[in-house]
Amino acid sequence: MLMSIKVRYFASLKESIGRQEDILDFKELSTVNEIWRQANPGKPLPANTLAAVNMDYVELDSSVKDGDEVAFFPPVTGG
Repeated sequence: MLMSIKVRYFASLKESIGRQEDILDFKELSTVNEIWRQANPGKPLPANTLAAVNMDYVELDSSVKDGDEVAFFPPVTGG
């Protein structure tokens, strides 16, 4: 059975990748970091990138499951 994961990119990540979202299919459980690698082969995850699963911030080694939405954000800066 395939799992479907929606991947979204925000702010400068969206600009540098050239798209706003991807839909990926997986055969087994995956982590946030593996989702990035599948969606962006050969492109390293920028340093200090934040990730969220279903709108909750998570670590990059967090697991994802069928139907989850994974979002990547550039580091937030304040001023």
